[in-house]
Amino acid sequence: MAETQIEWTDATWNPVVGCSIMSAGCTNCYAMNMAMRLEAMGVEKYKGLTRKSGTRTIWNGVVREDRASLEIPRKWKKPRKIFVNSMSDLFHPLVSTAFVADVWGVMSQTPHHHYQILTKRPDRMAELLQDLCPSPLDNVWLGTSVEGADVAHRIDELRDVPARIRFISFEPLINSVGEIDLTGIDWAIVGGESGRSARPIKEEWIDDIHDVCRLHGTAFFFKQWGTWGKDNKKRSKKLNGRDYRGRTWDEMPVEMHP
Repeated sequence: MAETQIEWTDATWNPVVGCSIMSAGCTNCYAMNMAMRLEAMGVEKYKGLTRKSGTRTIWNGVVREDRASLEIPRKWKKPRKIFVNSMSDLFHPLVSTAFVADVWGVMSQTPHHHYQILTKRPDRMAELLQDLCPSPLDNVWLGTSVEGADVAHRIDELRDVPARIRFISFEPLINSVGEIDLTGIDWAIVGGESGRSARPIKEEWIDDIHDVCRLHGTAFFFKQWGTWGKDNKKRSKKLNGRDYRGRTWDEMPVEMHP
């Protein structure tokens, strides 16, 4: 995959595919259905990654390293913001340390790109990178997902990660995150869930995150209301839009390449 409709990045790069459900934020993960569709289209890389559970498609726990894909970013000459592993988690326990090191090697050799890596396993990220890359790469941003207060501990774990930019994806925001500390966090992405089984988002949950961002000087990016709007009605993602407090919020942690 290359071009993407994700609002905060330019392209996706998937050197690893396949995953397993980690927490409540994974329940309706778009990547599970996408993997199934790609397998049906005959894309070998995605074969055997999912299974049916009733009417739902879910990960079956198979994780696959794709060494051939390591060359893709080298072929992109124009600078891009690249979301790494939209179809997996680079720090899944089944991804080898050696392969993570190879991914880091590619990123270090392509400094014209900015890489954005998101994990639900920041504890493993911190553990591996203390040895693999104790001096952070300027073009690599490292983040974790926090969908509610029950996993807010991931923010503390992310602070242990050596990184030029640290960010939190509060998406899908399916519950209040409670009282959080964003010290050392450069960027927050907030969004509601999309799809027919989407869970509602509440404006006060967004307010809490926005206010903490202003307190800590954290860049605030509101991605979407998702299927549920601020009036608590279900509509399409397009109709619900991205407007929050009368405007769109596209703040980034640093100035990007022109």
